[in-house]
Amino acid sequence: MINKFDAALSFHQNALRVRGQRQELIAANIANADTPNYKARDLDFGAAMKNAMAGVANKEAFNTNKTSDKHLDGIPSSIGGGAMFRPIIQGSVDGNTVDMDVERNQFADNAIRYEASIIMINGQLKKMLAAIQGQ
Repeated sequence: MINKFDAALSFHQNALRVRGQRQELIAANIANADTPNYKARDLDFGAAMKNAMAGVANKEAFNTNKTSDKHLDGIPSSIGGGAMFRPIIQGSVDGNTVDMDVERNQFADNAIRYEASIIMINGQLKKMLAAIQGQ
């Protein structure tokens, strides 16, 4: 019985996980908008979802360099798909590739899609509850 619940909700569960990790990447881009030589990163949502649905966990997807032994490893629970560098739209003198207009748009778009997934999960749960209660 639990496997049927998992199967019914697994797509949206994985979508929420991928969207959450993408939101973290976009937020890091925004936070580092003034950091010299920072390269904007994003997640290939389609590839990450394919890997998540296949059960692939790519620990190297969010690989970071440690400059001190006191730094954390920086490997969150990854779903695969890999974080990639964004193409440079407008170069800057300090080597930073963050375009705040792009980042804000991607952040808002991802947040709306995250909310849509939550609404869909709530709808599925309500249907299951109604079926269980015999309504």
